[in-house]
Amino acid sequence: MTKNEIQSVDTPAGEARITWHRAGKPTLLLAVSHGAGGGIEARDLQGLAAALPGHGVTVALVEQPWRVAGRKVAPAPKTLDAGWRGLWPALAEQRLPVIAGGRSAGARVACRTAADLGAHAVLALSFPLHPPGKPEKSRADELLGSGVPTLVVQGGNDPFGRPGEFPDGAYDLVEVPYGDHGFAVPKKADIGQGEAVALITREVTVWIKGLREW
Repeated sequence: MTKNEIQSVDTPAGEARITWHRAGKPTLLLAVSHGAGGGIEARDLQGLAAALPGHGVTVALVEQPWRVAGRKVAPAPKTLDAGWRGLWPALAEQRLPVIAGGRSAGARVACRTAADLGAHAVLALSFPLHPPGKPEKSRADELLGSGVPTLVVQGGNDPFGRPGEFPDGAYDLVEVPYGDHGFAVPKKADIGQGEAVALITREVTVWIKGLREW
């Protein structure tokens, strides 16, 4: 398989797609999927795919079946989980510890399934702690129930949950100052857009290096 080959995988929810960004001598695999409102072109996913292979981490950018099929609306959580579970054997074939990751809805999927699938850890990008304006509808139980080492990377102005709203728990949290749900920062912010993405990749890299010692 070439460095950035695209692999199609049949799942119970339909055909999923993996874009591989391979490290030369990988010791870990980060499999990370998109959210309900976008694809693997998201700035954080692309930043990680570009940076992590240089640190010995192969990155698998995962497109869920509904996205591959061209649908604009994500299905119910049960269907999202079925798609993720269905592609897991393709990840396990790499014979590397797998960090299950995702942004937004993809982060929820990773948290919900990590323990059952034997994930080494979870990377939750822009975890949607609650719907905008409805903090009473918390999804904290999904995050707290991951059962494995977990890193949350959250925008400081994310309407789905600002860092200060997250409950105490056995996970790490990194704030991207001024960032919204897509980690976009205002032009007048003290941090530029490129700096925001660099912060994400740097903090994730540091966390992954810690996992190697765990």
